Amino acid sequence: MAAADWIPGLKAVSTYQPAWLPRDVLAGIVLTTLLVPQGMAYAELAGLPAITGLYTSILCLLAYAVFGPSRVLVLGPDSSLGPMIAAVILPIAASDGDPARAVALASMLGLLVGLFMTVAGAAKLGFIADLLSHPTQLGYVNGLALTIFIGQLPKLFGFSVDGEGLIAETRGFVEGVAAGDTVPAALAIGAGGLLVILLLQRFLPKVPGILIAVLGGIAAVVFLGVGDVDVVGPLPQGFPPFDIPSVSWSDLGLLAAGALGITLVSVTDTISTASAFAERSGQEVRGNQEMIGIGAANIASGFFQGFPVSTSGSRTAVAFTAGARSQLTGVVGAGAITLMLVLAPGLLKDLPQPMLAAVVIAASLSLADPAGLRRLWRQRRIEFALAVAAFLGVALLGVLPGILVAVVLSVLNVFRRLWWPYRAVLGRADGVDGYHDLREYPDAAQIPGLTMFRFDAPLIFANARTFREEIRHLARQDPAPRWILVAAEPITDVDTTAADMLEDLDEELNSAGISMIFAEMKSPVREKIDRYGLTRTIDPEHFYPTVEDAVAAYRMISSLPGEPTG
Repeated sequence: MAAADWIPGLKAVSTYQPAWLPRDVLAGIVLTTLLVPQGMAYAELAGLPAITGLYTSILCLLAYAVFGPSRVLVLGPDSSLGPMIAAVILPIAASDGDPARAVALASMLGLLVGLFMTVAGAAKLGFIADLLSHPTQLGYVNGLALTIFIGQLPKLFGFSVDGEGLIAETRGFVEGVAAGDTVPAALAIGAGGLLVILLLQRFLPKVPGILIAVLGGIAAVVFLGVGDVDVVGPLPQGFPPFDIPSVSWSDLGLLAAGALGITLVSVTDTISTASAFAERSGQEVRGNQEMIGIGAANIASGFFQGFPVSTSGSRTAVAFTAGARSQLTGVVGAGAITLMLVLAPGLLKDLPQPMLAAVVIAASLSLADPAGLRRLWRQRRIEFALAVAAFLGVALLGVLPGILVAVVLSVLNVFRRLWWPYRAVLGRADGVDGYHDLREYPDAAQIPGLTMFRFDAPLIFANARTFREEIRHLARQDPAPRWILVAAEPITDVDTTAADMLEDLDEELNSAGISMIFAEMKSPVREKIDRYGLTRTIDPEHFYPTVEDAVAAYRMISSLPGEPTG
């Protein structure tokens, strides 16, 4: 593989068009207005100092510009990863409450996520994104949105709570408000900022609502002198320092487990976001290279006091709308943040903490998708139930257990469809070509002595018993059929367990004077049937290329008149 395939940034430089430069620079400046407040807010959401969010933003943008394949995707601290990071590092770091240790743990977590992501991308394991089905992902993000929203309310009101988990945090917030812990100035700034962000996003989406809200919050602190409102304070000056995070071996196992969950969410988010914007930019999605690009971004962040990152749909949309044509937009954004830290680190020292809470709450509201849940309720109740179960897993058990619940539910849903696939008895309906499900066409005619059966799944160990019991049920009809014709087109595989079942079932039916017939079986499946030696018991002449051919053969041996055509 050519170097440009592994390092897309090389190709980007060689094919860059000078006409893109003004748009990329402008888009990078616009993007910076979003990167700074969100980076700081999501760092605190992860339980880390605000400055780490800026360090993370700089390094992940630079690394992805080199190793990422997309021209327009924007990476950075993410609202959906913040609670996951906190869930991993805070229980470990809480024993001594040392912020430096929390940063080291988060950086090591970023390195592990980057390692897992890079290895998975190199091994072409992009399919792991499919472990979260859409219904369970929908339930997960709605549960995450509620968890983030509730967790940020005390900060918006100017106080803090000690509870962990949705129920404890809700109780703590209600008790705090009832006890009069609310700081009116903090609530006014935070709620006012949230209102500005939401109104501008709704009615003037091209106006940088977050920037306006942040500037308004800083102005309120500076000019109104609200000293009882917590602020960010001075930021360290200079470029992010290189640091190899040091953690104990006992902590590494917990970090690795958390990194796997974060990797799964990040991969899923990346593939879906990349697919959406690839259509707009005319690019093809290179899922495995995307994983390598995100992995490199996480590794770079981890070595510079950063934490795990993912793609951001909202920031990518801002950059794309502002005219971004290449990853130079992200490089400009990283450069602008660096200049701020080097030349004006005190620029945001008066940024009120309730305003950061407003930024996070706005992000949580954008994550929530109640309309998607309502749509599932109308379309398919079983998948709605899966979404609700994933929602409750996050809301009641926590973010990381919620991920596990979502993955398990997704996998079980796949097995449910294999264990109990759709089955149908077929008949000929008036005015419709072919043979169709009697449940949809209850008046469809059946041929005396011939039962047609369709099994809509691969025939494997998990559903072999179901298939056998269905065939036995059909064989017990009164009068018993002479032929049971299996419309085998949906059967895409037959494993050895199912083959043994078919052999025993065919002998059982033959002893009762019933023949089991197959039609429209795919060639690869038929080859397996031959390889398993099933044609020793199942007559090779009992395989027909089409259902119509099988019906015609049955009519011939039964001396029945042919069916009218058309």
